[in-house]
Amino acid sequence: MKLKVEQPVAVVCTFVWIGFVCSISFLEAWLKFRAPGVTLPIGLGIGRLVFAALNKVEWVLALGILISISTKPTLIALKDKLPFVITIVFLTIQTAWLLPALDARAEMHINGENVTPSNLHIYYVIAEAIKISALFYFGIKLFKKY
Repeated sequence: MKLKVEQPVAVVCTFVWIGFVCSISFLEAWLKFRAPGVTLPIGLGIGRLVFAALNKVEWVLALGILISISTKPTLIALKDKLPFVITIVFLTIQTAWLLPALDARAEMHINGENVTPSNLHIYYVIAEAIKISALFYFGIKLFKKY
């Protein structure tokens, strides 16, 4: 069996996106707090910068995919575009709600304020897992058998 890629930009953007999210959300995010000398305020400050940058990179990659699949929309079946739509929905939720809420909580921690427990990190991790799963399925569907 041979595979053909008719949307190379979409394929590259999809798998680079998966790599970014896995590297940052599932490795860097918790690992930085284990480094010597990294206090909670310092780690939160770093996290705020890194996740703001990741969010911008994700939107650039999403735009790259959207432009790529829009140039030849008939190459990908509508049902195979659904995982990309799901990814965009969760990215929008993260951008509009989760990241600002987590950023505000981090700012409170950094300023020494008392912060009540929250499930926002759990929601964020769940959203990341859904995004990665949907992106992976979408990326696989970009390969055509011939």
